[in-house]
Amino acid sequence: MAYEIERKFLVKGDFKSHSFRQIKIKQGYLSVTGTIVRVRTKDREAFITIKNAPKEGSITRHEWEYEIPVDDAEEMLRLCCDCIIDKTRYLVGAGNHIFEVDEFFGSNEGLVIAEVELRQEDEPFERPEWLGEEVTGDVRYYNSYLSIHPYKEWQ
Repeated sequence: MAYEIERKFLVKGDFKSHSFRQIKIKQGYLSVTGTIVRVRTKDREAFITIKNAPKEGSITRHEWEYEIPVDDAEEMLRLCCDCIIDKTRYLVGAGNHIFEVDEFFGSNEGLVIAEVELRQEDEPFERPEWLGEEVTGDVRYYNSYLSIHPYKEWQ
């Protein structure tokens, strides 16, 4: 069984100068209620991902991800309702971990979120100086939520 354990943070300050890779991502959602079904292109690769919501008080959730043909993903993205998430992901090393920092564009422009995947919920990790407020568990910062309620519409 596949699991995801991640913590999310807002970003403050310069992280790009610490980045060792950038990935262009477009993603959409075929289902955003109950079980999440996401279609994503990453540069010239594509994936379909299935996730469930974490149980209350936990940051662990099931996640299955499978590579699919890019042409299929692009066709599926055209089926996705609402907002397509458009972002650049920067990979930034910190200690023994790699942070995935997403800079959003389009209807979510202005939002920058960092995620770190852990092996266990209480695993310690180095906190870079650009790491801001923790938003783990705040559904507003889930990409599936942003696809329906874009960041530019908040307030």
